[in-house]
Amino acid sequence: MASRREGARDSEWARHWQYPGVPGLDLLRARYVRHSFTRHSHEGFVLGAVRRGVEDVVMPGETIRARPGTVVMINPEVPHSAHAGVPEGWSYATLYPSSTLVAAIAEEETTLRGTAGFGETIVEDEDTAQLIRAVHRAAEEGNALAADSVLRVAVARLLHRHGQSLPRREPLATGARTAALARELLQQRMAEPPSLEQLARELGTSPFALLRGFKAAYGMPPHTWLTNARVRTARRLLESGTPPAAAAAAVGFTDQPHLNRHFSRIVGVPPGAYQRERARTYKTVEPPGP
Repeated sequence: MASRREGARDSEWARHWQYPGVPGLDLLRARYVRHSFTRHSHEGFVLGAVRRGVEDVVMPGETIRARPGTVVMINPEVPHSAHAGVPEGWSYATLYPSSTLVAAIAEEETTLRGTAGFGETIVEDEDTAQLIRAVHRAAEEGNALAADSVLRVAVARLLHRHGQSLPRREPLATGARTAALARELLQQRMAEPPSLEQLARELGTSPFALLRGFKAAYGMPPHTWLTNARVRTARRLLESGTPPAAAAAAVGFTDQPHLNRHFSRIVGVPPGAYQRERARTYKTVEPPGP
């Protein structure tokens, strides 16, 4: 199990992996005490169930306290951060279903139209929290039928109880159009990004106007967004077998420790542990344990 250290009362451990039996799903099971997640977002959904302790999740405009019996639901591209809400930290199971997987379940099992998502960020729902943990157990046992079945039941239940059609994107105003162009330039020049002043000059605006417009559009300033984008790209490189040091250089981090620090604070495990799990789960399907 990746990055696991047992024994001390304040020990932390985590496993972030994919199970080949359920395409379109990442899984994270962990106990964190001192660890914190910096502001970031995901391309897909986040469905989390705390088993012990309290996790404070900082969402736009509010901080929610995730306790046992609750389910946290975060829609794609919504910026958030997290840290322990009590001295003993928290342990939890989290599912990261892709947008494509959730959309397929919504189309088959609900009457939601357009882009399906969740209208609430946290709910009291012990039954579904147990299902989230059951998906992990089934995947860890190598039971593809159970893992896939329980995942679909859990997502369908959450969509029925708390789902809604997400608002359609309105035509971009001038500030949002400029922010979108800035994002494209940062993506293209990830390894050697311009300064805020240079970026603003290229786009024909001022640094503060760009800073305000970018944060309004994406919920985080350009430098935070760039770190998140670098980690996303590094994940894909690691999954393809690129060594961590080479991945760090490719996305613009100064060295591997620089990648390690940011990767761990966004993904929840170091890049080496992430890559080892991907190599194991992509290339081999292990039989159930004894």
